[in-house]
Amino acid sequence: MELLTYPFMQRALIGALIIGLAAPSLGIYLVQRRLSLIGDGIGHVALTGVGVGLLTNNSPVLAAVVVATIGAVGVELIRERGRTSGDLALALLFYGGIAGGVVLVGLSDNANSNLMQYLFGSLLTTSAQDLMVIGGLGAAVLIAMVALRPALFALCNDEEYARVSGLPVRTLNILLAITTAVTVTIAMRTVGLLLVSALMVVPVAAAQQVTRGFRSTMAAAMLIGVGAAGAGILVSAEADTAPGATTVLLALVAFLGTTLAGVLRRMMVRRSRPPVAAEPPDVVLHG
Repeated sequence: MELLTYPFMQRALIGALIIGLAAPSLGIYLVQRRLSLIGDGIGHVALTGVGVGLLTNNSPVLAAVVVATIGAVGVELIRERGRTSGDLALALLFYGGIAGGVVLVGLSDNANSNLMQYLFGSLLTTSAQDLMVIGGLGAAVLIAMVALRPALFALCNDEEYARVSGLPVRTLNILLAITTAVTVTIAMRTVGLLLVSALMVVPVAAAQQVTRGFRSTMAAAMLIGVGAAGAGILVSAEADTAPGATTVLLALVAFLGTTLAGVLRRMMVRRSRPPVAAEPPDVVLHG
C-alpha cells in the first residue's frame, strides 16, 4: 500500500498495534471483575487533565496521565473503604471528570479544535516523541499484565480468596487502577476518550465466544485487538474515515463473527454426539 510509505502512516500503524496489544491485556481483568465501563469513567477524568494541559499551555497528554492516575487511585481507595460501592464511585468519576473537563477547556483559548483530537482520536498526527511515549507505556502495561497474570487472576476472580492467600490485594488493586489510567491516556490518541473503553472490552468479549481458559482468552483478545487496530488504520486511510471509530467498528465485527462461530461450533458438537437411547417402557404383565 502506497500510504504506508509515508512516515506519519507508519507511526500511526505502529502506535495502533501497540495499543491494540496492550489494551485487551488489561481489559480481560476489568471484564473478569465486572468493571468494563471503568475505562469510560477514567476517560472522563482524563478529559479534565487535557483541560488542565490546554489551560496551562503544558502537554495535555502528560496532564491527562497525572490526573487520570490520581482519579483512578482515588476511586479504588473509596471502593476499598466500603463506604461507597464500586458503581457509585464510578458514577462520581464520570460526573466529576466530564464537568471539570468542560469547565477547564472552556476557560482555555482556541481549544475546541485540539479537544476534538482527544475526544475522537487523532493517531495520524502522532509524532515520533508521541510514539516513544506510547511504546514505552504500552510495553510497561503489557509486561505487568502478563508477568502478574496468576496474582491478578486470583484478585479479579475472588478478592477475599486472594487476601486469605497472602497476596498484596491493595497493591494489586492500585496497580490495576494505575495501568488502567495509563492505558486510557495512551489509547485516547487511537480511538479517543469517548471510545477508549471499547478497545479494552470488545476484543475480550469477542475472544470469550470461542475460548474457554483464561490464558487462551487473553491471547485471543490480544490477537483480535491487534488485528482490529491495524486494520482500522488501513481501512480508514483507504475509506477516509475516522481511525478510532473504524477500529471500534472492526472490533465489533470481530465480536459478531466469533459469536456466530461459537454458535456454529456448539451446534456441530451437539450433532456429533451419539443419540441417547430411550429407555424401554415398563412392561406390565397380566396374569
